[in-house]
Amino acid sequence: MRLRDLPYIAYERRVRRGLVGAPMPRHVGVILDGNRRWARASGQSDVNTGHRKGADKIEDFLGWCDDAGVDVVTLWLLSTDNLTRPPDELNPLLDIISRVVRSLAAPECQWRIHPVGSLDLLPDEIARTLKEAAESTAHKTGILVNVAVGYGGRREIADAVRSLLADAAQRGQTLDELAASVDVAHIAEHLYTRGQPDPDLVIRTSGEQRLSGFLLWQSAHSEFYFCDAYWPDFREVDFLRALRSYAARTRRYGN
Repeated sequence: MRLRDLPYIAYERRVRRGLVGAPMPRHVGVILDGNRRWARASGQSDVNTGHRKGADKIEDFLGWCDDAGVDVVTLWLLSTDNLTRPPDELNPLLDIISRVVRSLAAPECQWRIHPVGSLDLLPDEIARTLKEAAESTAHKTGILVNVAVGYGGRREIADAVRSLLADAAQRGQTLDELAASVDVAHIAEHLYTRGQPDPDLVIRTSGEQRLSGFLLWQSAHSEFYFCDAYWPDFREVDFLRALRSYAARTRRYGN
């Protein structure tokens, strides 16, 4: 331990003590932003260094969530917009994501992996990796980890509506009958996160203050926490601050 680390350690302990007995989020969504900018700011010529550094942070983060008693975590690793990047940019990123998913699904980990996104838009190899991770961890009892790859909020809502229409057609329901009966709950049943609680807290790193399409439907009543640190620099104390901010808010659910 370095002498200069002592004030940080003391501050982290103080924040942690302040959270004893405080309300904790059940579901935390995270926009892992700033990997590329971290690499550039660190003088790295290869931006994938930032993606690899960010990938190394994920298991630490899930461990912090374990300690806080969080039940569900949604990690946005790749948007549908990112899929339009040139192959020399996209392929290394997909390789990093595949390694992360396999690591999270390792036998020694207790997390349950649930792919969130349009798997049909992904290359076969990573789609297969996501499906195998979900199958191999289905029996585990730890945090449910939604891995959002090839994810876009608008795409999710469109997919939900298509699924709803397909189900209605299979039941022989007419369009007029469906229009007369459909409600918010029906659409929610066809989202990628169906059956899960909506996120209580959404964290975005890198200083950007927008959702960029992340969990558009589910975040209607979420609390948001925007952190200036790039994702690779996100520390446990930053997470504790997010929890402290969440605990200090009065959740009104539109009232």
